Amino acid sequence: MCDMNVIETPFSCERNGLQIRGRQYVPGGEQKNKKYPVIIVSHGFTGNYISVEDYCRAFARMGYAAFGFNFCGGGKMDEDISFKSDGASTKSTIFTEVEDLIAVKDYVKELPFADEKNLILAGVSQGGLVSGLAAAKCKEEIKKLIMIYPALCIPDHARRGRLGGSRYDVNHVPEIIDCKVTRLGKVFHDSVVSMDVFLELSAYKGPVLILQGLKDEIVNYSYAIQAKETYEKGQCHLQLIRDAGHGFNKIQKNCAVASIKQFLLGHKELLTVRLIVTKKELVTDDGYRKSRIYFTGYCDTECFHGTVLPGGCDTQEYDQEKLTKERAEYTLQGVDMEGEMCSLYVVNQKVGEEWKPVIETNSKNLLWLNNADLTAILEESKEGPVVRIFGQLA
Repeated sequence: MCDMNVIETPFSCERNGLQIRGRQYVPGGEQKNKKYPVIIVSHGFTGNYISVEDYCRAFARMGYAAFGFNFCGGGKMDEDISFKSDGASTKSTIFTEVEDLIAVKDYVKELPFADEKNLILAGVSQGGLVSGLAAAKCKEEIKKLIMIYPALCIPDHARRGRLGGSRYDVNHVPEIIDCKVTRLGKVFHDSVVSMDVFLELSAYKGPVLILQGLKDEIVNYSYAIQAKETYEKGQCHLQLIRDAGHGFNKIQKNCAVASIKQFLLGHKELLTVRLIVTKKELVTDDGYRKSRIYFTGYCDTECFHGTVLPGGCDTQEYDQEKLTKERAEYTLQGVDMEGEMCSLYVVNQKVGEEWKPVIETNSKNLLWLNNADLTAILEESKEGPVVRIFGQLA
């Protein structure tokens, strides 16, 4: 057990005689007869369940039963064979992986501690695409869908002869496609080369969250924008992340998990404030340190459009290098959703492990913000922090 708050155990199930191996993550202090909502997390190309264990553990700490698994034929060629699921990489396709995921879903539904009416699919990269396709196939069985930098580019890569980083002639596709760390069969190419990925995804009608880096060197963010437009209005929330590539660093992953938590709670991203740092001040005195970071910025959301007035300030106090207090204050001025001029005064402070902003506004259309329970997530960026404020719509 790697986390006192999470119980980890291996599991296995079958799909057409092939053994699927994985690991389950259940909240610590499991209660008898308690049923947990379930999140099944799918790994990316050449990945395995270890590559998504950070997400699984985070979800278990939130109170979900999380499951990571290895796709049949997935992983790298040099991995321990006993660790892998059965099946040859040259026989795998996006659609055999969809079948693997559905087999895991069917297995999980029968577990005594799983709430079969609260099943959520999540996936990274190729696993994100597979999760989206599985949700489209399972429809109402899946309560919510989370796609993290999903590889929606795969059909286009096949059309260009670039699957898995390889290069081949699309007019003479080889029987074995060499991707260096693994090999694909021609069947993979043939199964996706004519796919309309957005049409396939659109069959799912439940809530969708897409997290996509703006500096993704493998999947251009335009695919995520097109996916959002493919779903029905208001169905999909797309979160574009500055400085993030194809794979998140530790800080970006923590922010992603925090945003996913808000999505799972049913909270909406009400305000997105992109800050621009203008000046920094530092005062020190015998182990005590206070820094002031001044900023401006802008907000462009459905609720409000406007700018941060000069004088916005984040104050941080340290005692012997330990952060003891942090508080940000700023005023936004602009127009609300009805086009009426207004201002929003924001005070953002840490309460426990979360940022809890308090807002005062003179907008009659946004007065409910004055008493709203809000949570903020701070995304660091070279261009300046992004503050995402979540809550329930009035």
